[in-house]
Amino acid sequence: MRLVQRPLLGFLCGPWLWVSLAQPPSRAPTRQSPPSPNLRFRLAGYPRKHNEGRVEVFYNQEWGTICDDDFTLANAHILCRHLGFVAATGWTHSAKYGKGVGRIWLDNVSCGGHEKSIAECQSRGWGNSDCSHEEDAGVVCKDERIAGFTDSNVIEAEQNQVEEVRLRPVVSQAQRPLPVTEGIVEVRHKSSWAQICDENWGSQESRVICGMLGFPAERKANRNFYKLYLQRQQHQFRLHSVACAGDEVHLSACPFEFYKGNVTGACKGGMPAVVSCVPGPLFAGGNAQKKRRGQQPQRQLSVRLKGGAKTGEGRVELLKNGEWGTICDDRWNLLSASVVCRELGFGSAKEALRGARMGQGMGQIHLSEVQCLGPERSLWSCPHKNITQQDCRHSEDAAVRCNVPYMAHETTVGWAEERGVGRGDNHALLLFVH
Repeated sequence: MRLVQRPLLGFLCGPWLWVSLAQPPSRAPTRQSPPSPNLRFRLAGYPRKHNEGRVEVFYNQEWGTICDDDFTLANAHILCRHLGFVAATGWTHSAKYGKGVGRIWLDNVSCGGHEKSIAECQSRGWGNSDCSHEEDAGVVCKDERIAGFTDSNVIEAEQNQVEEVRLRPVVSQAQRPLPVTEGIVEVRHKSSWAQICDENWGSQESRVICGMLGFPAERKANRNFYKLYLQRQQHQFRLHSVACAGDEVHLSACPFEFYKGNVTGACKGGMPAVVSCVPGPLFAGGNAQKKRRGQQPQRQLSVRLKGGAKTGEGRVELLKNGEWGTICDDRWNLLSASVVCRELGFGSAKEALRGARMGQGMGQIHLSEVQCLGPERSLWSCPHKNITQQDCRHSEDAAVRCNVPYMAHETTVGWAEERGVGRGDNHALLLFVH
């Protein structure tokens, strides 16, 4: 039977095998790329230079943003080329340049780098996103234009911007050492400086200016003194009708208006805005610092920055039940980061960093989804979520970069380091609270 079965099996299977092999292989379904839509791009936000900013895309007759989920440098390269630059040098997350408005057009964008259009990259599809504008992506492009590129596809948003602010003291620098905590508010305009009309100027506006300059709080200035001093001077006003809420991290986020034309006679009934700021403990003058120390009772450690290379930056760590722990970066933004910065005696936050950018911590992760409104004095006062170990990992530790006062030299930093405050993983910036 075996001699019969084997040829019979071969006879029966042979034609089937031949037919199967003769059939052309079935092809996997190919995805036809839709034609690239007519897109326009622009850089927006604050503060920024001309080659960086929040990326906004004009699609379907509406401007929108791109979510930072899965964003990579390859994505940034494609977008920078759309904008007429040769390449990208970096990208930003968590709405570093401020939150956009309207639609979030793209999410989970994944480019290989060879695509000619962002529309050719993989994504969830146009308008399909589960992000908020707290996750708007930005790019930093190399400041070199593509040869022959025309600007017809690049629309700059917010042509009138305020990028640089200073306090101009009326007392000579020899009599008033750094940091400058009080003076006339001036904004850079072209190659010179201009003033802001103080009509309707209040503590909220002063708080924003102080935060930008590295100070945690504002105080009332002697307006009558400045009024007498400024009567004998000619002014060049640039802004008026500034209306901040007080929680903005930059003056550009506040509503305001620009003067147009001849502005030498502007601001009738008002005068240049004057601000006085309260310096944090690290930057207070010697006598003032000693006096403040003498008035303060014994205090307990509450929050610190670890892993930063400079004063005012690092991984945020909190003390809870005698144990230091970190914060998960879910929904971590500039408002919450600014609460930390001001709590530590710095100004508002320059950056709210995610993804353990200042190194991974150890131990517990105390908080997640912190959502501060701005005026809180501590992160514990902000709405937050107590988490379990499964919710977050130390690869998601939140960090900050704070605005610090201009000191013109590094001696203050060295002084701070000698006392265990400042640079490196082996140092921690500590806050003492009652």
